[in-house]
Amino acid sequence: MILEGKNVLIMGIRNKWSIAWGAALSAYKAGAKNIIFTYNSESSGEKSKQLLEEIPNATLYQCDVSNDEAIKETFNKIKEKFGRIDCILHSIAHANTEDLRNDFIKTSREGFLHACEISAYSFVAVARIADEIDLLSDDASLVALSYYGAEKVLNGYNVMGIAKAALESSVRYLASELGNKNIRVNAVSAGPIKTLSAKGIKDFNTILDVVEKRAPLKRNVTKEEVGDVVTFLFSDMSRCITGQVIYADNGYEIMGI
Repeated sequence: MILEGKNVLIMGIRNKWSIAWGAALSAYKAGAKNIIFTYNSESSGEKSKQLLEEIPNATLYQCDVSNDEAIKETFNKIKEKFGRIDCILHSIAHANTEDLRNDFIKTSREGFLHACEISAYSFVAVARIADEIDLLSDDASLVALSYYGAEKVLNGYNVMGIAKAALESSVRYLASELGNKNIRVNAVSAGPIKTLSAKGIKDFNTILDVVEKRAPLKRNVTKEEVGDVVTFLFSDMSRCITGQVIYADNGYEIMGI
């Protein structure tokens, strides 16, 4: 089992339809020693607690990623109970509904800053604080979730595309700086999946239809498939890969007109 003995931290669990849940199931099947979830709000916490019944070695913590002290407090609790962490998945993103529904040019200053703070800077904060308190193991692997809208214009993705572009750039800079500690940092750009977050994107079902028709494999990706890619990046099998954006989209990203 490629994650045997590893402590896995999955940040941003919400429900059984989320990519984070697909990653959790994959890590569990791959033999992870402990799977630790964090959630942001009380509402998502209640739903997340129900998921613990399906993974016997899972634990749940609340963590407000918009607050550095809250991140540090949560990480110290995790370190005290589990020791050092081998793998972290950042599955956290948010933008105001009006900034997704309206034209991008109408994005408010507050909405722009909010999307970038939660969806991109929080990953930087997580990496920095984990490094500062020596939470990460000597060969830790950090993975963030991105999307095709980071590099191409998708109607309705709007400010989230800017935030994901910042996230992908952050992955490269973090990989460069943490590499001397043998810590790897990568991103997985997943194809469209019917998650709770996806409901906020206008005409999302049209996106699914287009990808199914245009992708070389002629189908949409599943959360389980993306989860397996995350597990690979967590594992020692990917020990020479860092600073990369890996596309898990059935090949859609390679297609032109």
